[in-house]
Amino acid sequence: MVTVYNGKPNNLEGREQKEISSYGLLDELNIDYISADHESAMTMEACQEIDKALDTNICKNLFLCNRQETQFYLLLIPDGKKFKTKELSSQLGVARLSFANAEHMQKHLNITPGSVSIMGLKYDNEDCVRLLIDEDILKQKTVGIHPCVNTSCVKISVEDLINKLVPALKHPYTKVTLIGEE
Repeated sequence: MVTVYNGKPNNLEGREQKEISSYGLLDELNIDYISADHESAMTMEACQEIDKALDTNICKNLFLCNRQETQFYLLLIPDGKKFKTKELSSQLGVARLSFANAEHMQKHLNITPGSVSIMGLKYDNEDCVRLLIDEDILKQKTVGIHPCVNTSCVKISVEDLINKLVPALKHPYTKVTLIGEE
């Protein structure tokens, strides 16, 4: 079951501070948003019901690193697009990319697997994570993102994402072009 709110949820009691802080940041930046509470969404398939309730697509957020685990990347791509490491590695000039482990996710973004979100960049005080956004996300009108937990989702305009949220997070983005075909 999905419960939708205009803005933040009506009751914030019992929620994690990082979720509450995410709503606070959106409010502080005067970003209009719709939020939704739902069951834990660990896969993109689980997000389809949420997509319908919010009338948007939750973007896929991938937390990646180089082989040495010294460079970290947060990639936002449309939920239906296939990700191929070779395709992205060549654009970044990195020999090999892989998924970063949960320890790095917690350390750099203060989030756990299944909750990866651009909102986690507010915890990257050491500027270790490079933000990558697929060009197809930039063509959308709206996008769904997690507020640092995978039991809620927020719909915002891509315009607000790029012009308000990204600058506030102090992580400029790099536009990437992923074909995503087999």
